[in-house]
Amino acid sequence: MSITHFITYLDCERKYSPYTIAAYNKDLESFEEFCEREFQIKEISTVSYTIIRSWIVNLVENSISNRSINRKISSLKSYFNFLLKSKQIEEHPLRKHKSLKVEKRVNVPFSEKEMNEVLDFFDQAGGFEQVRDKLIIELLYTTGMRRAELIGLKDTSIDHSQSIVKVVGKRNKERQLPLLNSVAGTIKKYKLLRKDIHRISDSFFVTKKGDAIYPTLVYRIINEYFSKVSVKVKKSPHVVRHSFATHLLSEGADLNSVKELLGHSSLASTQVYTHSNLKDLKIMYNRAHPRSNKNY
Repeated sequence: MSITHFITYLDCERKYSPYTIAAYNKDLESFEEFCEREFQIKEISTVSYTIIRSWIVNLVENSISNRSINRKISSLKSYFNFLLKSKQIEEHPLRKHKSLKVEKRVNVPFSEKEMNEVLDFFDQAGGFEQVRDKLIIELLYTTGMRRAELIGLKDTSIDHSQSIVKVVGKRNKERQLPLLNSVAGTIKKYKLLRKDIHRISDSFFVTKKGDAIYPTLVYRIINEYFSKVSVKVKKSPHVVRHSFATHLLSEGADLNSVKELLGHSSLASTQVYTHSNLKDLKIMYNRAHPRSNKNY
């Protein structure tokens, strides 16, 4: 029962997105199943760190990555924080837990050439799905919105009079993003073609059957088109978002402005994207500094 209360708390008070809530719920249910199977414990609010440690060992033995294990433990930590705050427990079982070590993951953005080549694939006379896929890629790349934000768009999210799109980000925070004229044109074409689709969902983006698009579909669209032009291992909506930020910064955009566009709560999150441009920065530095390439 306490898990149900926790999920309600995430939804109603913390205003987490449906995808984040689903991830928390899945992690907690997985731990609950483990406790019942291995220790005949049905109420996980009573467990000790020893049992949690056994779960971690079990996950490692099943070849679950350290990064994924840390995410699952983070879900547990949040759950026990909730129990502690609501005075359902007196001591946090994960109080002294240390996260497992993980290798620093470097996201390599798509180049401007790769982005342009992908968008050049689309035929001007394309059908509904092709225009939709093009618009998905254009919006991700020209606004930097998250995949969940893209999926959550409604018709009312688009304001053609001001050339903006309104997105609802983490913690239910809304922000307004500018639309390029070319993207506004694709939106109008998409909506025209969508008229022939019997819409079951009120979502802005739908499948040819009229249902709302879903996370794996967006991932497949990005992976399919970018596999034609890029040999990068990681091809995902987040890499497109990463490319958006990297390309803006490489052209001299202000870090604070990029932070606002991405919907980050702190500059620390945005500064990750400055690392990708270090190579270009070094080239510029060596060309411009008066003491570079000189024998002093």
